[in-house]
Amino acid sequence: MRPMAQPKFIIPAEVLSGETADIYFLRYVDILRAEGVNPIVTMEVFPSREGVLCGMEEVQELLRQALPPQRKVWALAEGEWMRRKEVALRITAPAQSFGVYETAYLGMLSHSSGWATAARECVEAAGDIPIISFGARHIHPRVVAIMDYAATVGGCASASSVVGARLAGVPASGTMPHALVICLGDTVRATAAFDKHMPPEVPRISLVDTFKDEAEESLRVAQALGKRLQGVRLDTPAERGRVTPELVKEVRARLDQGGFPWVQIVVSGGIDPERIRLFKESGAPVDAYGVGSYISGARPIDFTADLHEVEGRPVAKRGRIPGQTPNPRLKRVL
Repeated sequence: MRPMAQPKFIIPAEVLSGETADIYFLRYVDILRAEGVNPIVTMEVFPSREGVLCGMEEVQELLRQALPPQRKVWALAEGEWMRRKEVALRITAPAQSFGVYETAYLGMLSHSSGWATAARECVEAAGDIPIISFGARHIHPRVVAIMDYAATVGGCASASSVVGARLAGVPASGTMPHALVICLGDTVRATAAFDKHMPPEVPRISLVDTFKDEAEESLRVAQALGKRLQGVRLDTPAERGRVTPELVKEVRARLDQGGFPWVQIVVSGGIDPERIRLFKESGAPVDAYGVGSYISGARPIDFTADLHEVEGRPVAKRGRIPGQTPNPRLKRVL
C-alpha cells in the first residue's frame, strides 16, 4: 500500500555530514582515504524478519545525494512485503562514497519498516474500515513526519500530524481535543464552535466522552448540528472501562432511533489489532479507528548490511556467502 503522492524527503545536514553515523564508519572512511584505497564495492542489505518494507524512498534520496555518477543501486519497492533475510537493497559504488551512511540507511529502513508493518497489521484486522495514525504524541517531534508517512505506507488512510500527512500526500485527520471541550465547558458548545470556525472541508466529528454519557452526548451534538455532523468519536479512558463493543452498539442504536443514521462512529484509545478483531467479531458498527502507540511504539525491523564484492571479486565475512545474492524482485533505482 502506497501513499497518494510521491514523498519529498529532506536529508538533514547532520546525516549528510556523517555526524549521525557510528563513529567507526567515519574512522573506516578516514583510513581508506589516508591509505589511498577506494575500491568499487557491492553492499547488500536484508531484514531480520518479514514485514512491510518502508524507508526505501528516503534511502534513495540519501544515496542520490551521496553517491557519484557511476553508482548502481537496486531495491525492492516501498510498501512491498519482504521476506526474512531477503536482499532489499544492493549498492555498488566506491567504498568511500557511502561508507559513513550505513548507520543512516539501516536506521531509515529499520524504524520505518517497523511502523509500516504495525500499521499493516491493524489495517488487515480492520478490513474495509479505515485506520488513522494517531501516534504522533508518542514519539519525538523530529521523526513524526517519517512515522506517519510509514503508517500510510502500511495502509493507514490518514495521519493526525500535519507534517506526516503532507509527506504522505493525504489530508491530515483529527477531530477536537478534550481540552477544547473542557475550556468551553460543554460538548455541544465546543462542537458548535468547531463547526463555526473550521473550514467547510474539515469533517465535523465531535468528541463525546468528556463530561456526560457517550450516547447522551452523541444525541445532543446530533440534535444541535443535524446534517452538518459527520460523526462522533469515542475515546473513553481506561479509568471508565475504555470503549467497548457494547458501548459502540448503544451509541449506534441511540443515533439511529433519534433519526441520525448518517452520523459515523470513530473509536480511539488503546486500539490494536486484537481489539479491532474484538469489535469486528462482536459486530460493533465502527466506521473508523484511530491507532496510536501500537504503530508509533512498534519494534523496528533490524536490517543488516554486508559487503559481498570488492572490485568485482566475491567476498564476505564468515557466515555469509560471497558474491551477489540472487533476488529477481530487485529493480534498478539509481
